[in-house]
Amino acid sequence: MARTAFGSLRLRCAVVAIAMLAFLPARGAAQDISVVNPADSGAKLDAADTAAMRKPMANTTAGEFTPSKGFQLFTSDRASLNISVYGLFRWIDQTPGDQTFTDHLGRTREVQARNDMYWQRSMIWFTGFFGTPDLRYNLTVWSLGATQQTLVFGNLQYRVSPALTIGAGMAPNLAVRSMQGSWPFWAGSDRQMTEEFMRVGFSSGVFVTGQPISRFWYTAGVNTNLSQLGVTAANDGRGMSYSASVQWMPTTGEFGPRGGFGDLEYHKTLATRFGASYAHASDEYRAAPNTQPNPNETQLKFSDGVLAFETGALADGVTIEYLAYDEFAFDAGLKYRGWSFQSEYYQRKLSDFVADGPLPLSSVIDRGFQAQLGYMVVPQHILLYTSAGYVWDQFKRHPYEISPGVSWYPMGTRSWRLNLHTINVYKTPAGSTFGYYASGQSGWTFSLGTDILF
Repeated sequence: MARTAFGSLRLRCAVVAIAMLAFLPARGAAQDISVVNPADSGAKLDAADTAAMRKPMANTTAGEFTPSKGFQLFTSDRASLNISVYGLFRWIDQTPGDQTFTDHLGRTREVQARNDMYWQRSMIWFTGFFGTPDLRYNLTVWSLGATQQTLVFGNLQYRVSPALTIGAGMAPNLAVRSMQGSWPFWAGSDRQMTEEFMRVGFSSGVFVTGQPISRFWYTAGVNTNLSQLGVTAANDGRGMSYSASVQWMPTTGEFGPRGGFGDLEYHKTLATRFGASYAHASDEYRAAPNTQPNPNETQLKFSDGVLAFETGALADGVTIEYLAYDEFAFDAGLKYRGWSFQSEYYQRKLSDFVADGPLPLSSVIDRGFQAQLGYMVVPQHILLYTSAGYVWDQFKRHPYEISPGVSWYPMGTRSWRLNLHTINVYKTPAGSTFGYYASGQSGWTFSLGTDILF
């Protein structure tokens, strides 16, 4: 079906303009500029430095694909190989266990509340360089115990200069800050309600990233869709997604390892970060024929927790085939002497619906906010924190959450953590079998887990 490409053309031009900034010469303290995004470990890569050949892959776009130091298995002048591992075991209890919710059309639906224990997530990274230290590879084995999914994917990156790294492979849509490097250094082991509802996912694509001027970073990318999970090439549409993000760290030029939550490192000078992100897709497809009521594209939901592409999502018996997605996000954070604060504001618009019947709305606009505050009550070992989130939604359901928790770092490093996370949630729009939330739930969720990263 023919669709207007004007919006996509404008965003493509914006992405190209951002990429062109990368070729500007770095100014200021150029000798201090790291090749990698500050959301990663902060290690520098110099092709003339033999020691740099031993460093693990410095993925500049997504923490989910960024290993830790790992174990160096092989290094030569022409190639290297490093292996790194992440693992999470977690118990989760979503209460009350027997509950229903009413969607925005007045239909009663069941909440799929869980009470289970799983080896929840495994990640194995094989990383290194080939031919030249500027050409880096990353092969990732990703597995979720709760969904019995296992995938193997990767990406390649070539460093042109501190201002430009070019990449291709699995990459994030850059709609929210948590998609860009901070995992798994979050308050809990999964995303919070508002960002989980608002965000989109990962898919194959190309991207550019770098630091064109001191303390300022950018990333821009083109992806095959908003989320590749569950969507194969055979059932994907022709539309693509476009996104870009910038971040500025004016005071210290960094925000801790991976730019994650918590001041385990105890900043004696105030560290600050400000950022903005935007993502667009003009022709996101449900990735399934209309004769199939459940879509393969399951990333987008309305604020009542109903899948956007599910038959009957906006009108009984009517299926949305295509839609346009636009999201802006603005984030800010600080760290100082054991204190940490992070916040983000989101605005998402779903519009230009193409459906097999009449719809009562031409667009759906939702706005949301999230904030997290933490303090290291025992430096390097115990972090107390609380999170809050709220959604001003089209259907006036007003979902919210308050989430206190505590993390213990037995070794005084981020490599091993025990986490107790609690959530009091009201009408959550977010929901999945791998996160904290069951769509439509109102009540308490309790999570106790331990994770490792080496």
